[in-house]
Amino acid sequence: MMGAEHSNREAATGIGRALARLLTALALLVSLFAAPSAQADANPITIGVTLGLSGKFAPMAAMSANGYRLWEAHVNAQGGLLGRPVKLIIYDDHSDKQRAIALYEKLINADRVDLLFGPYSSSVTAAVAPLAERHGYPMLAAGAAADTLWRQGYKHLFGLFIPASRYAVGFLEMIALNGIQHIALVGADDPFSQSILDGARDWGRKFGLHVTIEESFHKGEHHLTPLAERLAKAAPEAVIMCGHFDEAVDLRRALAAVKFSPRAYFATVGPAMESFRERLGAKLAEGVFSSSQWEVGARYTPNDEEIFLHPFIERFGVTPSYQAADAFAAAQILAYAIRKTGSIERPALRDQLAKMNAVSIIGHYGVDRNGMQIKHFSLTTQWIQGRKQIVWPEQLASAPPQFDSLSPLQ
Repeated sequence: MMGAEHSNREAATGIGRALARLLTALALLVSLFAAPSAQADANPITIGVTLGLSGKFAPMAAMSANGYRLWEAHVNAQGGLLGRPVKLIIYDDHSDKQRAIALYEKLINADRVDLLFGPYSSSVTAAVAPLAERHGYPMLAAGAAADTLWRQGYKHLFGLFIPASRYAVGFLEMIALNGIQHIALVGADDPFSQSILDGARDWGRKFGLHVTIEESFHKGEHHLTPLAERLAKAAPEAVIMCGHFDEAVDLRRALAAVKFSPRAYFATVGPAMESFRERLGAKLAEGVFSSSQWEVGARYTPNDEEIFLHPFIERFGVTPSYQAADAFAAAQILAYAIRKTGSIERPALRDQLAKMNAVSIIGHYGVDRNGMQIKHFSLTTQWIQGRKQIVWPEQLASAPPQFDSLSPLQ
């Protein structure tokens, strides 16, 4: 009996050891098959972009970078996209077209990013768009609006906000309804500025406005006093400056220098930023009009302020400009397309961006067959008593427009 029991115990022990070895082998086999999948799921979705964090576009590009960074933190706090974290790669292109081309080539060929956002400015976007097109990367133009971008036949470039030719439309409608009839159109000679100028001329005619003087100047020209003198001699009721940040500042100073105060001064890009008032001072910034893609108080979805405005101020210590909102919105739109397709496959995303309608923190998204944005509209703002107010359209206005409020003092 004792021998039989001992034999049975040995058999049981052998079976146990064999079973243990089998379970270990099965576990190893499962791990070999499961590990790559788990690792793949943990790999981040990489999105690349270059911005002019130094150079002439630095103030606006810095806002764009902060908008992207805020979205990156927001989306990852929500679990990422498709169960994967998101990683942004942001390079400084020095506001230079050739450097941007080289950096986008690096993003595509060396970093092998999954997706791209467009750079800041129409000129830099125009330089890199052929590269994205050639490699099949759909690209949201979060910092570009020149009308010429949508005449190149690109299939992978998509506008986020209205084309530049419509930047002044709200302002023109507003002044026409307030009895102003004579305007001056001036602008830099780059494609973005010229698109604004051409559009302002066409839309001004539709609103019954008369152009008393029209001039263009070389981009980068800062000495605008001679231009201001010619404007003063022509004496238009409203001056429309079509350009970037520096042009808006330089012409405002020049108008003050020659002591010419039109009933309204409108400039693109610059006056939409808090730094415009800081650069000029309160007196010269007072009364200046601009267009903006987004402003505090313009809400398009119920939680806009909770996901963007308040976290932005808390993280960066400043009120966001529309450039920051545009970057955040571009990321929202891309995320919507990714969730809609359930994939980051670029052909599928290209098709989705081409056909979908969506709403972001800056309003509606929808493009025509050329990729040009057709659903979004801009706001007209004015500096009033040291604060930037929405003055048009009326249904979103935080204050009525004020004319004859420019100070002649330097």
